[in-house]
Amino acid sequence: MFKEAIITFFTAMMPVVECRGAIPYGVLAGLSVPAAFIISVLGNLAPIPFAVVFIRRFFEWLRTINSFFDKIVSWFEAKAERNKGKVLQYEFWGLVLLVAIPLPGTGAWTGALVAAMMDMRLKRAMPAISLGVLIAAIIVTTLTYGAGAMLSL
Repeated sequence: MFKEAIITFFTAMMPVVECRGAIPYGVLAGLSVPAAFIISVLGNLAPIPFAVVFIRRFFEWLRTINSFFDKIVSWFEAKAERNKGKVLQYEFWGLVLLVAIPLPGTGAWTGALVAAMMDMRLKRAMPAISLGVLIAAIIVTTLTYGAGAMLSL
C-alpha cells in the first residue's frame, strides 16, 4: 500500500490532474476512500507554496529559453488573466471558488498562478487555496463514490 500511496500523492501534485484524478486513482489502486482523499489533498497542496512564491521567476526564466516556452508561458498567463477578474472581485472567496470547482482550468495550480499574478502574499493565498482544494476533494469524492463515502472520513 505504501507504493500506491506515494503514486497517489505525486499524481495529486500534477497540474490538471490534481485531486480530480488522484482520488479515483488511489481508490482503484487499493487505498480506502479516506486514505485516497487525505493523501490526494496533501499531495495537491504540497507544491502550491512554491508555485505561489516562485512561479513568476520561473516563467521569466522559461521565456529566455526559446519561443516555444514563451508561447506556453503566455498561454498560462492568459489563463490566469481570464480568471483574475473573478478572484479580484471577491478576493479570498473568489480564490476559494476558483480552486474549489473541479473542472479543467481550475484547481490549486490555477489558483496559485492567479494569486502570483495578483501579487497576493502566500499567507493570504494559501488558506484560500487550501480551502478550495478541500472543497474540490469533497465534491470529487461525493460525485465518484457517493455521499456515504464522505461519512467514512
